[in-house]
Amino acid sequence: MPPRIGRHEIHRPLVTFLKVTTSRHLIMSWDFTTFLLLALAALLVWAAIGDLRTREIPNWLNGAIALLAIPYWFALGLPLWPDAAIQIGIATAIFLIFAFLFHIGAMGGGDVKMITAIALWLPLNALVLLLLIMSIAGGALTAAMLIHNRMRKNPQKLEVPYGVAIAFGTFWVFCRTVF
Repeated sequence: MPPRIGRHEIHRPLVTFLKVTTSRHLIMSWDFTTFLLLALAALLVWAAIGDLRTREIPNWLNGAIALLAIPYWFALGLPLWPDAAIQIGIATAIFLIFAFLFHIGAMGGGDVKMITAIALWLPLNALVLLLLIMSIAGGALTAAMLIHNRMRKNPQKLEVPYGVAIAFGTFWVFCRTVF
């Protein structure tokens, strides 16, 4: 006759299985979040280098940054309502503000789309920090380029690759908040 198993003994393997499954899920989720952050980092580097070389940020690159925010929300467990809706609302507000700056000639169209796409990734407090760091980095970049232009006595209109400042600010914020 097989040994009798008490009621608690039957549930013990199930509890162990649930702990292991939950742990694996958390590890997979962490790995997927890390993958998405690394993909974002690669896209930001690509955008910054491209903007530095050609003063353009391709639409497909900004689209990829924006679309990768959606699986990032799911990886973080961000509910669609109201959190994802708030992210979209904040990104829309950022787009409107920076579209005005584009309209008056203070910023390029690719830069506007890039900051809007990144706004989908960050909560409001991190986005405000990004805007601050981005402004400081953009100001320093503009000053350096202005000095360089004056030293070379170049009369051409100064075109600042603001994608570099946006990428720098984004790296700064993610390094402070994520890592």
